[in-house]
Amino acid sequence: MSVKDSGYCDKHRGKWRRRIKRGCIGLLIFNFFLLITILLAWAIIQPHKPRFVLQDVTVYAFNASVPNLLTSNLQVTIYSRNPNDKLGIYYDRLDTYATYRNQQITLRTSIPPSYQGHKEVDVWSPFLSGTEVPVAPYNSLALNQDQASGAVSLMIKLDGRVRWKLSTFITGRYHLYVKCPAFITFGPRTTGITVGQNAIKYQLIQKCDVTV
Repeated sequence: MSVKDSGYCDKHRGKWRRRIKRGCIGLLIFNFFLLITILLAWAIIQPHKPRFVLQDVTVYAFNASVPNLLTSNLQVTIYSRNPNDKLGIYYDRLDTYATYRNQQITLRTSIPPSYQGHKEVDVWSPFLSGTEVPVAPYNSLALNQDQASGAVSLMIKLDGRVRWKLSTFITGRYHLYVKCPAFITFGPRTTGITVGQNAIKYQLIQKCDVTV
């Protein structure tokens, strides 16, 4: 190859490098302004986390007669509302379970994935159960004392992943964690209503703590 041809090739490669460089810079600038636009829209709209209410709990079984073992069978009704005017919520995964003094006493029950539009409301009624679940000795003692006094405080929890939808833009997944106190009474102190054989329904209408 002659010196002239070599110079021509170097000049040609230089033009392509400059074009690629300008294209990359333009793409970066476009992405930067797109990100700024999304962040500004997000800040202006001010997304609010969903609101949850534990409406009622139906107790079919709650038996701790065997030392350090608890058998429970509950059905809970959970109300969820999207308070946003322009944002939808995808519930990609949502599991619910019951705890006593921070110890899980039922298996996790999965709520089917769903989409909640602007201002929409969903109501779920999952069953929660656990058969002869080992309970820590100190919790077993506290549970026996609570049952003897006629009142047990449970916590109904929801754990999952959600995404926000703004027009055609959908965010990444966020962790959703919900805690709903459930105060259950037994014996003469009960505030529940008998709804079937050995089943008692408690109307609670208890607001839940929501963390996203």
